[in-house]
Amino acid sequence: MWRDAVVVGGKDLRVEMHSRVTTTQVAPYAILVLLLFGFAFDQNHAILSQAAPGLFWMAVLLCSMLAVQRSFALEAADGARDGLRLSGLDPAGIFLGKAAAVALQLVILEVVLGLGIAVLFGTTFHNPALLVLSAAAATVGLASAGTLYGMVAAGLRVRETLLPLLILPVVAPVLLGATQAWMAALGLTTADGWRWLTLLVSFAAIYVTFGVLSFSVLVEEA
Repeated sequence: MWRDAVVVGGKDLRVEMHSRVTTTQVAPYAILVLLLFGFAFDQNHAILSQAAPGLFWMAVLLCSMLAVQRSFALEAADGARDGLRLSGLDPAGIFLGKAAAVALQLVILEVVLGLGIAVLFGTTFHNPALLVLSAAAATVGLASAGTLYGMVAAGLRVRETLLPLLILPVVAPVLLGATQAWMAALGLTTADGWRWLTLLVSFAAIYVTFGVLSFSVLVEEA
């Protein structure tokens, strides 16, 4: 399983390195989202600083859907998905590899966006440990849930429009938990951010486990 995960993840990352879709399209899109919100709240810097965690994770969520759609678009042409199914690779390894590739792309985007909110919104980091751990858990949760529902929508003609409808309601706890944890990490609230980290870890563990156990059925159905 782990060997197949490395093979699939490496394949997706090599394709992205050659196409540079993440750096030339997704990253500018994410930065543009932050800039638009910055212009919208330009007259009230206090509101902008308070809303920075929510704006950050909203931008990450939108980019995660683009990354997931791109991940499954790689096998959409020339029967590549059938070739992947018949390759003998462990379905659990396929799930872990594709989720890991999406997660790594999101990590790169989060670093860029984190620098963006620090510069544009003037935020300061009060609890770096909570910041990093909550970001890691949220990234795993978004990547695993996105990969799971990406395979559900992969065999449908309307997958581009159906995928957001499937993912957005499911990842609402990630958006809520990550925003609240970051608000505590940035010193914007006195609430305990570590309990929100527990929610994020639980969500990620559930979807990673569910993906490993059920991906073989989804691959056959898609």
